[in-house]
Amino acid sequence: MPMAKVNDIDLHYKLDGDGEETIVLINGLADDVETWFAQLDDFLAAGYRVLRIDNRGIGASSKPAGPYSSRMLADDAKALVDLLGITDFHLMGVSMGGMIAQEYALAYAGDLRTATFGCTYAAPGPFCSRMFAMWADMAPVLGVPFVMRDVTLWAFTLPFFTERGGDLAEFETAMRYMDQPAHAYLAQLAVIQNHDATDRLGQISTPSLVLAGEQDILIPVTLSRRIHDGIPGSEWATTKGGHACLWEHPAEFNKTYLDFVRRHGRG
Repeated sequence: MPMAKVNDIDLHYKLDGDGEETIVLINGLADDVETWFAQLDDFLAAGYRVLRIDNRGIGASSKPAGPYSSRMLADDAKALVDLLGITDFHLMGVSMGGMIAQEYALAYAGDLRTATFGCTYAAPGPFCSRMFAMWADMAPVLGVPFVMRDVTLWAFTLPFFTERGGDLAEFETAMRYMDQPAHAYLAQLAVIQNHDATDRLGQISTPSLVLAGEQDILIPVTLSRRIHDGIPGSEWATTKGGHACLWEHPAEFNKTYLDFVRRHGRG
């Protein structure tokens, strides 16, 4: 189990493939390195090396007291890629990971060949803020697995529930047996509650893709669109599905992403 000591914590990571270019993937709230199970094979087959990271507070990484911030987790990722000697890479974050990726692009643009912000926002606004406040109230009383059962209802589209019962059962089982402690969940939740890059988006100079599930109701597509509107020269794309489009419709998600990074490869 690869572990790195960075910023006074142990950070668990997985580095796969031997491609000349590297994709660095940043997980969302309460998601570990296995988040990318539906992307890994396609990215490796396309010839990329892939780095996945357990953010502080999840998986095998340390779970210190919070709250955490998007900049703090970006600094963790920066310390890890420096330790591994990875430069000139493609960065993608989804949901909370997209917020971390924004902070990375603002602070460490020189490391990046591209940046992709998936199913995310620059600031939560009144709708998402109320949802997250409810999660914060529920987690200490009902437990993180209960909250994640609620998240499942927001993350997938209606056809997923009506037509893909086997896949749904797998996700629900994974949620039922989540072992993230409440204090670590709340520490990560603070990231999405407090992230605000609205007034700084214009400073992002890295070639950027803003990617959203066209039916996302957890982080409404309009919030993702505001990131695109705020980043000069950024590209905009949507794929089938909702907030969990990377799991519900991975083929389209992966193709959209790989088409983008190929256009900005080293050639």
